Amino acid sequence: MIYNFSLFWRMTYRSFVKTANTPGRLTKKRLIFLALFYIVWIPVTIFTWICLGLDEIFFPAYKKHPVEKPLFILSNYRSGSTFLHRLLSHDQRNFTSMRTWDIYIAPTVTQRKIVELLKKIDSLIGSPIYKVIKKIDQIGLQRVDIHPISFFEPEEDENILLHNWSSFMVVYLFPFLGSLPPYQYFDRDLPTDEKNRIMAFYKSMLQRHLYATGAPYFVSKNPSFSAKISTLKEFFPDARIIYLARNPLDMLPSTVSWLNYAWNVFSEPAEKYIYQDEICEFSQHWYRYPLSYLDKNPSANHLILNYDDLIAHPKRIIRDFYTQFGYKHKRNLDDAFTEGIKATEARRSEHDYSYKEMGYTREGIVNTFSDIFERFGFDKREPESVEIEPILEAAD
Repeated sequence: MIYNFSLFWRMTYRSFVKTANTPGRLTKKRLIFLALFYIVWIPVTIFTWICLGLDEIFFPAYKKHPVEKPLFILSNYRSGSTFLHRLLSHDQRNFTSMRTWDIYIAPTVTQRKIVELLKKIDSLIGSPIYKVIKKIDQIGLQRVDIHPISFFEPEEDENILLHNWSSFMVVYLFPFLGSLPPYQYFDRDLPTDEKNRIMAFYKSMLQRHLYATGAPYFVSKNPSFSAKISTLKEFFPDARIIYLARNPLDMLPSTVSWLNYAWNVFSEPAEKYIYQDEICEFSQHWYRYPLSYLDKNPSANHLILNYDDLIAHPKRIIRDFYTQFGYKHKRNLDDAFTEGIKATEARRSEHDYSYKEMGYTREGIVNTFSDIFERFGFDKREPESVEIEPILEAAD
């Protein structure tokens, strides 16, 4: 396991030198974020890597822990993957996922043991620490627009790669897309040794998680993993893959809106929308590359799903792929999934955007993604200029 120091220092240098006319310009807001980031992240990283080392001493058995039949949900952004992911998290007999807490606070076995001890101590004195964390969760994370977050909800485990600073997620914090390695074209453009280094770290973190939880199967959702499907299958040969496809007329402007919302949390770009062309380009790759891979490697362990079908029949689709993938489906799961759907509806947000304002046209999107429209029979209609997000839109 190797930390990507060169990228970390490159992003640090880029954040303070020649930032004028870039999305990361040094405004007051940006300076406050950078100060908080380095004050918090450097100690967190040092402590996490100490605990990674302690895992090797006290819990070496994690390295032999199998990762059997993991389920990876791939897609473009804003294509229903979070909805399906969080729905499956209600099946705790089959699946475990990394929650935001697991990713950032306790990614190692050692940290989980420390947290368990602190929880016991906290409960003896009335749980004041837990109450503070819960309040932070309610008034902070859960109020993130478009994509609600919680310490206690499953999240994209691509974020675990921030601990070795080799993740596409770096671009959220440091909006210098052209200065980052081409993680959005992972299989195609990264050197083999770099791909293997990153995926070996990722696999070790999954093994730690499964070892600590004792759960049978891991379920993951990562849009950015669409670009690394081949490497993913090399490291997890019996992985189950679900690829979700959504109408590009909905996906593309919603993705631009979401990513720019995220960038404006940590930065202050002068323009309302940035990187529209780059987002359109890697979104095409995240459709065509995984679909091409799945077409060339047909398997009962792979499934391509239409977003509209998932919306219309979520429980039936889940029952079907449980059977296909060899997971056990209990009758009471349908009730749990019903509760999950209701929870998603309760988190529904109004997400307003105009693809025309972003510089796109309906005809341009239809032409650019013509093969995707043809393959899935997506509607080419003129959508509303302002879209109120349907239930699953709020769930990515």
